[in-house]
Amino acid sequence: MKGNFFLDIDICSGCGACAVACMDQNDINLVEGPAFRRIYQVEKELDSSVAIRYISMACLHCQDSPCAVACPTGAIIKDDLTGAVLVNEDLCIGCHSCALACPFGVPRYSQDSKLQKCNLCVERVEYGLEPACVRTCPVKALTFQPANDAMEAKENKYIGKIVSSL
Repeated sequence: MKGNFFLDIDICSGCGACAVACMDQNDINLVEGPAFRRIYQVEKELDSSVAIRYISMACLHCQDSPCAVACPTGAIIKDDLTGAVLVNEDLCIGCHSCALACPFGVPRYSQDSKLQKCNLCVERVEYGLEPACVRTCPVKALTFQPANDAMEAKENKYIGKIVSSL
């Protein structure tokens, strides 16, 4: 099933359950490798108060995948079945071209400079399950939406909300 993450920043509490679930699902040890999902706190000054929002950020698995286009070795591909943007670490040369191309600053690197990133829990999605981060969100701010005709409009709304909260 093709799909992608969507975050309702109006209800995200910034609890970090999604990040912990991702680390558990992918056996990530923060000493040895990068976290695939990060929580950012954004403060926006209003008239006489401050609004605090949280943004749970991981790879957005972009339709056009600028990171894949920039990769000189073809180490980054888009999976046709799930829509996930995946990395073949054996082909990655650690040149960081993908990081320069990603408009969201998502790519992270292992100690040996190989790209490591969210794989959309492709092994779960292939069986019709939600990604671990989505399944764990206690307030359902993070969801996994199947691809459909409205996907592009939803992505633009999601990205627009994030940008406007900065």
